[in-house]
Amino acid sequence: MNETERYRFINRDRNWHPKALTPDYKTSIPRSPSQALVSIPQSLSEVTGPDFTHLKFGEHDHDLLLNFNNGGLPIGERIIVHGRVVDQYGNPVKNTLVEMWQANAGGRYRHKNDRYLAPLDPNFGGVGRTLTDANGHYHFRTVKPGPYPWRNGPNDWRPAHIHFSVSGPSISTKLITQLYFEGDPLIPRCPIVQSIANPEAVQTLIARLDMGMANPMDCLAYRFDIVLRGQRKTFFENV
Repeated sequence: MNETERYRFINRDRNWHPKALTPDYKTSIPRSPSQALVSIPQSLSEVTGPDFTHLKFGEHDHDLLLNFNNGGLPIGERIIVHGRVVDQYGNPVKNTLVEMWQANAGGRYRHKNDRYLAPLDPNFGGVGRTLTDANGHYHFRTVKPGPYPWRNGPNDWRPAHIHFSVSGPSISTKLITQLYFEGDPLIPRCPIVQSIANPEAVQTLIARLDMGMANPMDCLAYRFDIVLRGQRKTFFENV
């Protein structure tokens, strides 16, 4: 591959994303635009920085088993989530900030608006962050989140999932997605997942069991690679 091919621009496939209005996903109804979108020029602050290599990270920022420890370990299935952030050609994206947040093992978020009856875990905060290394690798240790009901239909449940944020070289290049777990029967039943018409796009959101990275007698591991743009791109929530 020559340099021209390596850095050639690839148009975004608009069919990859769901329509803004998907009535079975009920909150899309008030959020979908009713008028044509308007393009607004971006300011310098939106297309430059920040440089995350200067961030000061805590020792356990990437370890959700320890970063909210109040005298004990969190309850739930201990897992490792790892992978690489790469561009459309498989080149590593280094020093990129990867943030994640999730519900606890019972399916409840540590958020004031979460009123699900599952209890909060006093030793689990549900958030973590890390920088990718020179080869684009990232790594988290956490507990597997539980599914939870949501007020979309009479008996709709979200599959177990983890939210991911990947920050590119500027504020305007921040991308957000969700990780689901291989084999979860709730994935095809979820109205949010059903809003994605392309089955290949759904597959990019599913983390695969990776026994090679598991810690024997401790943690199972799941691999979730994040691909930016191109034919193998990960599905992102940003349109």
